[in-house]
Amino acid sequence: MLSAFANSLKIPELRQRIFFTLSMIFVCRLVETVPTPGIDPGALQRVIADIEGQVSGGFLSFIDLFSGGALSRCAVGALGIMPYISASIILQMMTAIVPTLERLAREGDAGRQKLSQYTRYLTIVICGIQGFVLALTLERPGALGINEVLVPIQGWEFRIMTVLTQIAGTMLMMWIGEQITERGIGNGISMVITINIVSRLPSALYAAINMFKPVEGVARFTIFHLIGLVVGFFLVVAATIALTQAQRKIPINTTKRVIGRKVYGGQNTYMPLRVNYSGVMPIIFSSVMLAFPAAILRQLPWDFAKTIGVAFNIGEPLYVTCDALLILFFSYFWVATQFNPLQIADDLKRNGGYVPGIRPGRPTAEYLDKTMTRITLIGAIFLTAIAILPSILARWGSVPYLVAQFFGGTSLLIIVGVVLDTMRQVESHLLMRNYDGFLRKGKLRGRK
Repeated sequence: MLSAFANSLKIPELRQRIFFTLSMIFVCRLVETVPTPGIDPGALQRVIADIEGQVSGGFLSFIDLFSGGALSRCAVGALGIMPYISASIILQMMTAIVPTLERLAREGDAGRQKLSQYTRYLTIVICGIQGFVLALTLERPGALGINEVLVPIQGWEFRIMTVLTQIAGTMLMMWIGEQITERGIGNGISMVITINIVSRLPSALYAAINMFKPVEGVARFTIFHLIGLVVGFFLVVAATIALTQAQRKIPINTTKRVIGRKVYGGQNTYMPLRVNYSGVMPIIFSSVMLAFPAAILRQLPWDFAKTIGVAFNIGEPLYVTCDALLILFFSYFWVATQFNPLQIADDLKRNGGYVPGIRPGRPTAEYLDKTMTRITLIGAIFLTAIAILPSILARWGSVPYLVAQFFGGTSLLIIVGVVLDTMRQVESHLLMRNYDGFLRKGKLRGRK
């Protein structure tokens, strides 16, 4: 593997792409460090020192996680790339519902460019709304239990400036992601998110070290806990890789067609169906669905509402149960909206392909739908187990959430997926120039 990294720098094009990606990552981290204008830096530093490491997994923690801690620092890129992700998810789901958008998606490059333009417009709208809410929150931090005055000069000037600053920061982050995709290595948007998540790793390591320091002469965690955490981390990473790479291969045969003197088709191939077809989307949707009702219930004046709101705290039995059920539901919901067995069966029939033993057309669509339903259940169960593990560790294992979030959930799934995808791209450059890949056989495990 080390020789593969060394060989990567020997290829001029690949070396240029790697250095360009690193330079864009530097700009990205710079944007997420500079504080928003109009905020008292001294008060902000005191607030950060008080709340550092206290994020406990709500919807705001997702934004702070995806922005690399920029939200807790009130930086120019505080919203990060999250508005763009939200806009992409909304447009992608509406494409399966709105006929106009569905026609655009089938028009090739021109349609995709139009959808990309709509996504940018929707990103600006979402970012403007979130930026305005952020400005109001900074003006009234008492609602979050903060006793500092973060904004000395309040008013519409600060609100408009904050909205414009956050829109500019998000659009710059989106542009950086697109540039990395075009001129760098890996998927740009995913790379930006991964770097932001990894940027919190030093703080997590520091919090992990403090776990084993004795408090008043008594150590809460022993060497056996350390061994258990290390072994558990490797097992969770291995399970996440298996979940990300797992797929069901549906055999596909194509009939021979003679056009002129050339023979087309007559080959045996397969159609890969991913076990975790929905990726991290069910976890994100579930967290959003649980975060807002809990926050609203805790603000109501009635005692029973506050009791229910407390029951939805991270790690509570009610929260874990609802989180698991919602992840299962959204796993099937995402497959139902994005996987179209009828269209796949029609495309196979049109191209002369068929599944052995299954008649073309509707029987093929029913077979694909039945197969996808079964493997989605397996993927959803594994995804649920990985998703709720950080909450269980944080609540019942007394592990700091900053440490626990690297033992599963969105963080680990995104990191594993992006690292594997980037390794595939780098390996393809190496193999095209007759260099060995990251493994001796030149192939990533699980790929043929």
